[in-house]
Amino acid sequence: MKTTARTLMAAGMAAAMTLSGTMAFAADGLPNVTILATGGTIAGTGATSTTTVGYTAAKVGVEKLIEAVPELKKVANVKGEQVFQIASENMTNDHWLKLAKRVNELLAQKDVDGIVITHGTDTIEETAYFLNLTVKSTKPVVIVGAMRPSTAISADGPVNLYNAVTLAGSKDAVGKGVLVALNDQINAGRDVSKTNTSTADTFRTPELGFLGYMQDNRPHFYRQVVRKHTAEAEFDISGLDSLPQVDIVYGYANNNRTALDALVKAGAKGIVHAGVGNGSLSNAMKPGLIEARKQGVAIVRSSRVGNGIVARNGEANDDELDFVASDSLNPQKARILLMLALTKTTDAKAIQKMFYTY
Repeated sequence: MKTTARTLMAAGMAAAMTLSGTMAFAADGLPNVTILATGGTIAGTGATSTTTVGYTAAKVGVEKLIEAVPELKKVANVKGEQVFQIASENMTNDHWLKLAKRVNELLAQKDVDGIVITHGTDTIEETAYFLNLTVKSTKPVVIVGAMRPSTAISADGPVNLYNAVTLAGSKDAVGKGVLVALNDQINAGRDVSKTNTSTADTFRTPELGFLGYMQDNRPHFYRQVVRKHTAEAEFDISGLDSLPQVDIVYGYANNNRTALDALVKAGAKGIVHAGVGNGSLSNAMKPGLIEARKQGVAIVRSSRVGNGIVARNGEANDDELDFVASDSLNPQKARILLMLALTKTTDAKAIQKMFYTY
């Protein structure tokens, strides 16, 4: 985008206030975007240019990622920071707390207009939802990754990073919550899921749809985020050093309660049951969940299906059992909301309200 257009954008943004302060572009008219690197395939390397599986993730540092896309200088004043360097299957609650706190610190600064987080694709959807509930600003936060390592033919990391920085510096992304941007597509952090093991178009929101697309060096939005998030969310992790233990139990034919009982014995404060269909409970699993709830463990019924609403009092009498229905959250995202909910309350009715709010 030309400098004149950036200047006009800056003028339009000068009055835009967030809970973290005024958004202010630099003197050159470009937004100030900080890239927080966490590792993943976007920072991965392979043995050859045709190695797209069996590569090593999280090898390239943030400065080299930035140097590989010199076009970034045309769309933003970019700074890089290596928060950690891991493959995203190794993401933990401790990583999330550290990342969220750093994002909030940066967004509270007047000279930071947006954040881009480079991340492994395996758990992008979980990190995105956690930040969607814990970031305390309306400034853009965009999570980006890649499906091919940096050394591969047609590596998708550079263009994904360019689009993410452009998006994070755009006034159009303000107030839309945490966004996931890959493959020229923009998804909401709450709704997006990885849907394919290896293809570049893996991130989708199958039923609700993309929020928009990246085209012509700018975002085009077609859908709004309606659930509360970021600056409107009630969760405060600023004083937390840990999160309650919440685990997932998977539903399947011929299942049993062995794993459930082991998790409860190991100290789980909450259990998300990834049930079949509409969150159904088998005769073998249901008694264990009932016993766990009587012991004070919060129980959320979700579904392994991946789409649709888990109806309250549908496949189980949630009112009678004091269970929570996950609404449209998949099991891994229901776990995140339940963890944060348990930092505030253990009351199932109050937690159910949160699932209908976020």
